[in-house]
Amino acid sequence: MARKRKGRDISGWLVVDKPAGLTSTAVVNKVRWALQAKKAGHAGTLDPDATGVLAIALGEATKTVPFVTDALKAYRFAVQFGAATNTDDAEGEVIQRSDARPSDDDIKEALSGFVGDIMQVPPQFSAVKIDGERAYKRARDGEEMEIAARPLWVEELLLDERPDSDSAVLEMTCGKGGYVRSVARDLGAQLGCYGHVTWLRRMWSGPFDVEDAITLAQVEALAQDPALDAHLLPLEVGLSDLPELRCTPEGAVKLRNGNPGMVYPGDAEYGDEAWASHDGRAVAVGIYKSGALHPSRVFALPQGGPAPDAPTGQ
Repeated sequence: MARKRKGRDISGWLVVDKPAGLTSTAVVNKVRWALQAKKAGHAGTLDPDATGVLAIALGEATKTVPFVTDALKAYRFAVQFGAATNTDDAEGEVIQRSDARPSDDDIKEALSGFVGDIMQVPPQFSAVKIDGERAYKRARDGEEMEIAARPLWVEELLLDERPDSDSAVLEMTCGKGGYVRSVARDLGAQLGCYGHVTWLRRMWSGPFDVEDAITLAQVEALAQDPALDAHLLPLEVGLSDLPELRCTPEGAVKLRNGNPGMVYPGDAEYGDEAWASHDGRAVAVGIYKSGALHPSRVFALPQGGPAPDAPTGQ
């Protein structure tokens, strides 16, 4: 018999401004403890030294994680020129050096080649799996691996600041699976001067913005206090990139039982993925066909967490 998971049946999103020095998993565990939640997960890992938006899903909101993970994300980061490291960031060992330094025009011209549909090789120290084992584990053992390039959509990559000749601050908007460290590495190689990331901050991820985030210090200060609940966002926020279809009362019952349910006409077309709502609450996600939603994910009746129009307390 499976052991019953302890904690509150609370659902929603908590947007945390992740501090440097902690893994994303450690932040999720801290939030889960602070809210005494049964279930929690995040929508997109940040490296330990990275800061910024870490969107944490609780309870039924974890079923919406894939839609946030697939959404566009924006990063601001600094590239140090003149040195390549084995981790592609400042924590690694310098493996190559150069006295060359690019001009602003050189950087802007090179950046244009990183926009659109590109192929990107993840860093040696990354969580990608090579023959069933994480790349960073093999890299720590001194092994150099051939990591296959992966497709990435880059919406925008701009030069934002040039603090000095040795560095540049860039802003990038990209799709799922992008490695900022790879951009710094490949940009430095293309400019003939080498490069690595010195700091990285995620500014927004899908519908979640760093300006709406709560700090981890605030989470700890409000731990197991009902006041922390006021910072939760509804699980429906994680579905903002999908069309919403209102379902009939009878349709809501059928959908909650995992069966196709009737929905009112909306913005979805035949074959589109959409989500159905009833009284403002998410009922299911699925495929819209001939007036009905065929569910792939069904949400349990709400027990805890904010209503879709509830204030966030921020």
